[in-house]
Amino acid sequence: MKKIIILAVACSVCLSTLFAQSSLQPSGTLNAAMDKIQVMEGHWKGGGWLQMGPQRHEFTETETVTTHANGTVITIDGIGRNARDTAELVHQAFAVLSYDQQAGRYLMRAIRADGNHVDADFEVAADGSFVWGFSHPMAGRIRYTIRIADGRWSENGEMSRDGQTWMPFFQMNLVKVKM
Repeated sequence: MKKIIILAVACSVCLSTLFAQSSLQPSGTLNAAMDKIQVMEGHWKGGGWLQMGPQRHEFTETETVTTHANGTVITIDGIGRNARDTAELVHQAFAVLSYDQQAGRYLMRAIRADGNHVDADFEVAADGSFVWGFSHPMAGRIRYTIRIADGRWSENGEMSRDGQTWMPFFQMNLVKVKM
């Protein structure tokens, strides 16, 4: 009899979990936060340049941005290739972007092809642009500003050792392509 009662309790817990899961919907706060960055979703192609010393390197880029988990998570999959030799991979990264309702801020983890990652700050600026960045022990503060309008994605990267003077080192311009 004791085994039957334990089995009945276990089944009811499992069933209640299943029913609870089927009715889960994101909160209005979460939906509003994710709606602000929804414009990123899609498949993007273009090119840009990167300069970390005297020489500027040009690249072609694809960014695939997808929503998951009922629109509460966005993934960004970026691949950059040398513009002169597209067989040469010069950049590959994957990022996960979500919104922490308790903290009232976005969370972004970016992972590079070498397995290293950064937990970046991410915010939606008053003008609707996206600003993300992090501190680097050698370079100082790194920040990227993304502007998306009319199917165009423009992203600029800057670095600063003092937080006051910013030096551009990266620019990328993409267009949204139909799949």
